[in-house]
Amino acid sequence: MPRMLSDGRRLGVHLPLALGMVRAVDRAAAIGAEAIQVFADNPTAWRRRPEPPIEQAAFRERLLAADIHPVAVHASYLVNLAGRDDRFFQQSVELLASELTVAPGFLARYVNVHTGSHRGAGLAEGIARLADGVARTMAAVPDGPDASVLVLENSAGGGDAVGSSVEELATIAAAVADRGVPSQRLGFCLDAAHAWGAGIDISDPAVIDALLEDIDRRIGIERLVMVHLNDSRAELGSRNDRHEHIGAGRIGATGLAHLLCHPALAKAVFILETPGMDVGYDAINLERARDLVAGRPLSELPPEAFELGGSRSRTGPPPEPVA
Repeated sequence: MPRMLSDGRRLGVHLPLALGMVRAVDRAAAIGAEAIQVFADNPTAWRRRPEPPIEQAAFRERLLAADIHPVAVHASYLVNLAGRDDRFFQQSVELLASELTVAPGFLARYVNVHTGSHRGAGLAEGIARLADGVARTMAAVPDGPDASVLVLENSAGGGDAVGSSVEELATIAAAVADRGVPSQRLGFCLDAAHAWGAGIDISDPAVIDALLEDIDRRIGIERLVMVHLNDSRAELGSRNDRHEHIGAGRIGATGLAHLLCHPALAKAVFILETPGMDVGYDAINLERARDLVAGRPLSELPPEAFELGGSRSRTGPPPEPVA
């Protein structure tokens, strides 16, 4: 059974596509996750399946039976709404619209997507392009009580990325609003490892306090609906994105515990995207996160824990086609 944190905030995991949707729910329930993030389809392909997967109904039933919610769908890594290539932009709009259209079938409250790269066009043009893409995407997806919220994730800042600072995210939010997208249809996700890579020292509780105050002032803390609770192997400000086990990276236990327990984030869902999720470290990192909440010291991980794959989250799409 899920073991909810004391104040009701929910802690979950991203489980790999290869596990299968029904097995993913069963695994989440077995390790006590309250929430789940999945891919609705192949995250590295443009082609989408023409029909819902056969196991979708069973997936929904298992979610309801295990009281696992919210569900987040992580959008395809190919999506880049900030780029300047027109064909790639249109493909990205269509792909993201598809993800949002099918997400309610998975009971997904959120569809999470990376903010993308301006590909040398400049930050201002990239943000304008991103806002146009969000507006076109949302116009193509029916609104309603079951509609999923589009969630933009902060970037580590590498590769001409947009959205690596609160100022940039606030500019994106304003630009999307100017294009007529209601605020309730667009939320934000704070990835801890990305923030660290972008130079925000979230190992320091005082920096976290200031960061969340800035988000509240510029965007509204209620729109910060997701947190990717990841430690980092990368240097602070390196613009690199290298995920690490909870409390075993450069951010460390103090910063992650402060983020996880912060009263401003009581209504956000926390999702782990740490290494080795497919070989048992999903349960280990989930328990380490609970240890942080309880104030318990973290156990030392074996050397082989740091040799696992999956320590890097793709923060941007592959190169755009050459015209």
